[in-house]
Amino acid sequence: MIKNSRSRLQGAAGNPGYLAIVLHAHLPYVRHPEYERFFEENWLFEAITECYVPLLAMLDRLLADKITFRLTLSVSPTLMTLLRDDLLQSRYLDYLQNRVALAEKEISRTRGQSGYQKLARLYRRFYLQTLARYREHYQGDLLAAFGKHRTAGNLELITTAATHGFLPLLNISEAAVRNQIAVGIECFNSHFGGIPEGFWLPECGYYPGLEKTLEEAGIKYFFVDSHGISDAAPAPNRGIYAPLDCGNGVAAFGRDPLSSRQVWSAREGYPGDADYREYHSDIGFDLDMDYLAPFMFDGTSRTPTGIKYHRVTGDRQPKDIYQPKQALARARQHAHDFIQQRRQQIAALGATMEAPPIIVAPYDAELFGHWWFEGPHWLEAVIRLADDEANALQMVSCSDYLASQASLQTAALPASSWGEGGYSAYWVNESNAWIYPLIHKASAELEKLVSDLHGLAVTALQERALNQAVRSVLLAQASDWPFIIKSGSTVDYAKKRLTDHLARFNYLHDCIRKNRIDERYLTALEVMDAIFPAIDFRRYVPSQSISPR
Repeated sequence: MIKNSRSRLQGAAGNPGYLAIVLHAHLPYVRHPEYERFFEENWLFEAITECYVPLLAMLDRLLADKITFRLTLSVSPTLMTLLRDDLLQSRYLDYLQNRVALAEKEISRTRGQSGYQKLARLYRRFYLQTLARYREHYQGDLLAAFGKHRTAGNLELITTAATHGFLPLLNISEAAVRNQIAVGIECFNSHFGGIPEGFWLPECGYYPGLEKTLEEAGIKYFFVDSHGISDAAPAPNRGIYAPLDCGNGVAAFGRDPLSSRQVWSAREGYPGDADYREYHSDIGFDLDMDYLAPFMFDGTSRTPTGIKYHRVTGDRQPKDIYQPKQALARARQHAHDFIQQRRQQIAALGATMEAPPIIVAPYDAELFGHWWFEGPHWLEAVIRLADDEANALQMVSCSDYLASQASLQTAALPASSWGEGGYSAYWVNESNAWIYPLIHKASAELEKLVSDLHGLAVTALQERALNQAVRSVLLAQASDWPFIIKSGSTVDYAKKRLTDHLARFNYLHDCIRKNRIDERYLTALEVMDAIFPAIDFRRYVPSQSISPR
């Protein structure tokens, strides 16, 4: 077992500073058993192939090499559910075998084109290795694989709200916020055991008072964007490089803008380097449709395949062919640069701070491998360099850091998010503002329904319908739908998902009110939205219960 970094941190007097890398893994609940295949399920399949399995392979190598480190991974409840869904696991194996077959066909097509055929063979190896890892090494259970590294002490697992609802815009209802948090933690407990110490606020969306609900749920810390700390009152003594106590023992950690910009920025971040693989150049958009048809979702629509032959290149056109060895060498160089800049940053901070700073670097997990193909290799190089004592840079989790601190500065935090503009503008604007009156109306009707039933006996069928109504409301509250509508990608799908969930709630609400529940239709809804099996509608009446008949 790897020695836990917490004990090292507590005994590391004189350590100049710490680095906390946090990855947030989340996908919306996209599952359509009513169809033989459904295109948007590929979001999950692509993320497993290009991000989650590569990250696990990275963790396996680090564990085998006895590298000492701490990494934090937030896994959303919707993603946990998708990863353990039997139907989606079966469809994922079909997806991988389809990709293997396409790579085989590409090897034949590119005969005589040496550079392209080498890449085609690389993709065949990549898909075959992913298939073997997923099916034989992990037995299809990626959550158990992440749990192994949690047990080993090198990975801290945390979670987020049930369906990633943007909490500042749900705050019109205390019950809505409370249940997003409580159901998310219950889902984590069912998959990993125990309550996580940390909590990822969806989109890092915070509003004053939210810390009280987190405290009630047993959470010790959460994350906000930089201005969520720097604009606190009183002004933070140590800037964004130390957490703040929100006044109730719950700590807020701020995102470091420097380390964020190096990895996230489209203009100056590492992923835009000319040597890296170009995400947008995919044979699904370049080759003849008749050739691709057997591998496309419906045989007629162009979609990404994952087979990409070009590198970013820069402004020159056409794009140059991708050179994997050159790209991995660049990833190692960028890892050295990242570590060197963190060391310089810590040295400069140490000259003005009375205690070691902590640099918090949070990223979307899907950046690593999916959007930035070389990302997992870069991250592995960063971790290995940080473990080198010569670099004097220790990786920790935020719970490790809190355990080493006798006290924190207390301050009141302002509203904030890590979205464009720093507040709520991306999730409520001219494109998607119509969503919220509908969501708030459904939430209010649910609360009124549960309140009206308080003290009355309910049948088993009514209980099922009430619990399914709660699931429908939670799924409608997901931040993904307004985000997609604003971004302009798959807008029709996002609108349909939102309106479908609200329609299902309205149907169930009316059936329960009229006591005319169609069990066959209810069962169909339970099959389609098979999430949160332990959900209990009773929590919409605080500190009260409804006895089953």
